[in-house]
Amino acid sequence: MRRGTGRKVEKRERPVGFFDSGVGGLSVLCHAVQEMPGENFVYYGDSAHAPYGTKSEEEIKELSLQCGEFLFQKGVKAIVMACNTATSAAVIRMREKYRIPVISIEPAVKPASLCGNSGKIIVMATPATIAGPRYQGLVDRVGCRERLIDLPCGGLVELLEGGDFENPAIAKYLREKFAGIAGQEIGAIVMGCTHYSFVSGTIYRIAREMFSGECRIFDGMYGMVRQLKKILREEGLDNPGPGGKVRVYSSSDGEVYRRILQAHGIEAELGEA
Repeated sequence: MRRGTGRKVEKRERPVGFFDSGVGGLSVLCHAVQEMPGENFVYYGDSAHAPYGTKSEEEIKELSLQCGEFLFQKGVKAIVMACNTATSAAVIRMREKYRIPVISIEPAVKPASLCGNSGKIIVMATPATIAGPRYQGLVDRVGCRERLIDLPCGGLVELLEGGDFENPAIAKYLREKFAGIAGQEIGAIVMGCTHYSFVSGTIYRIAREMFSGECRIFDGMYGMVRQLKKILREEGLDNPGPGGKVRVYSSSDGEVYRRILQAHGIEAELGEA
């Protein structure tokens, strides 16, 4: 019995693995570190192949499974798919492949539709996420299709990958993207890509300039982190502590990742991918 308990404790001390097509999933990681300070984390960003959102479903699936395997080989106790595009293409296969919890994200369409605000709901996401059957199925289940304005934002991830979230080109991009629907009453805006979370304040500000309505921001990362905490607790995998170690790997420039985390008060070690 002691040996079994020891193995369980050892498993609880393993890190939680996160991956994304690039730096976007760091927005989710930052929130997870804040909410779960006793946990250790490993993050893999596949910047060399970003963006995923303009690739075919098969390409996205293959790249996502490679990311998952990288984390699994690092001994993680759970895998967090901090990428809406990867979730849409590969979450079913990922859960079939691994016997550890796989936590996925989806656009916060349901809470946006239930918030009580009048007006349309803008869903900002990559072209692959919006075109994917998982998102379309979500919209059908929620039953709010007539209120939605699907806004595929090809090119925005590329602007955000460098980590300069104050780049004037971002505001220019958003104004041009919103121009075709300007003047409408917008009750909610859904962040359908974790990259966009880093500039949700800019999105809100420009939306209030160009639309009427509350333009309330909804982001699925908060529900995702709550789900992660719940699953770790239910599976007996939550770390009793101490924790707080964050290690970051990237298929490209890891310094960008470390700089973003430092700006959010998180110190991270860089590993070689």
